[in-house]
Amino acid sequence: MLIECIPNVSEGRRPQVVTRLAEVVAVTPGVTLLDRTSDSSHHRSVLTFAGERDGIAAAVLALFEAAISAIDVLP
Repeated sequence: MLIECIPNVSEGRRPQVVTRLAEVVAVTPGVTLLDRTSDSSHHRSVLTFAGERDGIAAAVLALFEAAISAIDVLP
């Protein structure tokens, strides 16, 4: 079964961070990064990726780990 995942992350102003997050998804076996967009006005980025269940689960967890180490939403 093919699954599409479209998470939003609270980072849209530091391209190097968004690139790192996209790379974490892109290197996950069984997952294809389909799109990546950022909006600096809303300080958000959206990653769109698809794959089989196990690959998506691994990509989501890797993205979560990378995001919490790179993004601080508290002032």
